[in-house]
Amino acid sequence: MASIQIRKYRDEDAETVREIFTDGMSEHVPSSFMHVLKQPLTQMVLMCLFCALMASSKSFLLPILAATLFLAGTRQFVVYMFNRYIDTSLRSDLNKISEVYMQQKDSCFWVAEIDGRVVGCVACLPAVSTPGCLELKRMSVRRSHRGMGIAKALCKTVTDFTRDRGFPAVILYTSMVQTDAQKLYEHMGYTKIREFVIPELTAKILNFTLLEYRLDLQGDGKKD
Repeated sequence: MASIQIRKYRDEDAETVREIFTDGMSEHVPSSFMHVLKQPLTQMVLMCLFCALMASSKSFLLPILAATLFLAGTRQFVVYMFNRYIDTSLRSDLNKISEVYMQQKDSCFWVAEIDGRVVGCVACLPAVSTPGCLELKRMSVRRSHRGMGIAKALCKTVTDFTRDRGFPAVILYTSMVQTDAQKLYEHMGYTKIREFVIPELTAKILNFTLLEYRLDLQGDGKKD
């Protein structure tokens, strides 16, 4: 098995990191689309559209065509929402990783390398929502290199970084469609402490839920 090296981010990693993050987030479009289709509002709109056109046209062709277009439009909407999140993430920190993570206190960004190729990444920084804790962010591993223990190694790196600095816990957020991530975090000792809907109208309508996880560490708080 190839040796996994976890090292701190360098500026020449920037493009690869953005690619890994973008590809990783885009993988969740199909599961998110299925989640949207299961929502009562989506099913109600689809049913009303089909029945209305069926009653007015007296034909199966138009309702079927309309339903197909509705589903295609719904999927494109999901793609749009993910692309918007990716663009926001790039603007907020992934286009300026050194500034946000490498030059700030109690923050860091790491990459995982195999045979000199960057195949994963993770970051942490002080948690805004939970003062006194660090937050794990931007965890992603190339699909081609999953199942090799890379994500576990990245998680452990954040845990060790947090413990070495005397913080009592690591927190993180993931979505309900990222089931593999949930399993990983629970395996690494994280506990799910709450679920909540993203406070945007669209997310509320579609019941798109985020999960907050916490890993409590030994120690009595942050060192001076």
